[in-house]
Amino acid sequence: MKRVATLRMLTVIATVAIADGASAQTSYVRYEQAGDISWGELDGSTIHQLSDAPYLGGTRTGRTTMESAVTMKAPVDPTLVFMTALNFRSSISGTPAEYPGLFTVPATSIIGPGEYIVRPAGSENLHYEAEMVVVIGKRAVNVSLEDAPDYIFGVAAGNDVTERAWQGTDIQWVRAKGTRGFNAVGPVLVAGLDYTNLQIEGRLNGEVRQGENSSDLIFDMNYLAATYPRTSPSSRAMSTRSRSRA
Repeated sequence: MKRVATLRMLTVIATVAIADGASAQTSYVRYEQAGDISWGELDGSTIHQLSDAPYLGGTRTGRTTMESAVTMKAPVDPTLVFMTALNFRSSISGTPAEYPGLFTVPATSIIGPGEYIVRPAGSENLHYEAEMVVVIGKRAVNVSLEDAPDYIFGVAAGNDVTERAWQGTDIQWVRAKGTRGFNAVGPVLVAGLDYTNLQIEGRLNGEVRQGENSSDLIFDMNYLAATYPRTSPSSRAMSTRSRSRA
């Protein structure tokens, strides 16, 4: 099987400054060292190990390690993964849909930065897309739009791999977008960013190939956080994505 590009080509960049008095930005990572997987708070190149996931109240254990000494894993560990389709104004023509085009993919499709995305047998038209991944940090059922920001823990960079031939022929997109390894996330999960105004870029070998701002979303992340749990309750954490312009 062929191996294709990994998450190293993707970046998520905040384009607005955090206002005075706003929450500070904090970067979290999930990493493997000596066969053990841990959560940590990233401070420069130093990782402060946490007792649990940050959205589960994990605190510093007092142990530290260098970023260069570990293998980064996806900074998400969801039980549910939701995606939206055709949610950027710039990617559609005509009148936007009345409701977001939501669907799910298996959590087994998620891999970490630096891991290989393996092209499956029968793949004919494989594409990548830069994404903003939003992590819901606590169980959310029947959340109001006003309360939705309280449930969004942070954001990460994502690479949404799609087999276009399968997407066009299958009844559902589980195979086209949910094949094992098709959703690379990381390397960091950032809390405190203004996720309503983030520049999302996809880069291939350093060259920008895709770009859009989260302010262009038809249904923003607060709306989606309030909508998705009404469809299916989550536990622990869930990731939602919105597609960027190719």
